[in-house]
Amino acid sequence: MATRPQPITRPQPVSSPQPLPASAPRPTVIQLAIKEKGALYAAYIPSFIDGGIFVPSEREYRLGDDVYLLITLPGDQQRYPVAGKVAWITPPRASGNRTQGIGVRFPKDEKSSELKLKIEQILGTSLISDRATQTF
Repeated sequence: MATRPQPITRPQPVSSPQPLPASAPRPTVIQLAIKEKGALYAAYIPSFIDGGIFVPSEREYRLGDDVYLLITLPGDQQRYPVAGKVAWITPPRASGNRTQGIGVRFPKDEKSSELKLKIEQILGTSLISDRATQTF
């Protein structure tokens, strides 16, 4: 008696579960207390049209990352909230002995415009100084 050959069955691929849609990562929240006018001068980025601030950080960021800042200015206990974006990155071991960190561009809104004005009032004529800053 001859046996019938069994049909060859190929293994069927196992379907893996579909990944869940990625939700937008939450912005980093950073508290930045600037206690001296000289430190504010070094951190402020007036070349950003709507203003910006340098934040020392060893964390890795990419241009365009969302960052939420709570900024305290010299002689002022109020914390100013800013929902900005990374627009400058100073990498580790940057030339000119610059501190590693990010430049956060202020958004174009009323609160950020008021903060920019407040910073520029504190800095006054030092805004036209040739002294080095953390970014330029």
